[in-house]
Amino acid sequence: MKTALFVFNGDPMCFIHVLLNALDMHAGGHEVRIVMEGASVALTPALLKPEHPLSKLFVKVREAGLLEGACKACSVKLGVASEIEAAGIALIGDMSGHPAMRTYMDAGWQVITF
Repeated sequence: MKTALFVFNGDPMCFIHVLLNALDMHAGGHEVRIVMEGASVALTPALLKPEHPLSKLFVKVREAGLLEGACKACSVKLGVASEIEAAGIALIGDMSGHPAMRTYMDAGWQVITF
């Protein structure tokens, strides 16, 4: 099964569930990608700091290749695009600067939003 987890919510208590579910799905043999959208992109600078409580999970997700990228339009609007790019995270957005769910759906991916 292929699943794209689109996370819009910028609350760390929501984001931890995205990270945990992505790792669990991956461990179970599923193909999974996380797409950071909306307010979630603003979490990135904090998640990159080792002292952040979710940093280790974020590193595991990135090392496993499960982070597809962050919305280009939202990253620019929220002022975090340069930090995201500097961290080697792709800025993505084929739909007016936003990642299109249809792209994943057309490729047979299940889309889940948070």
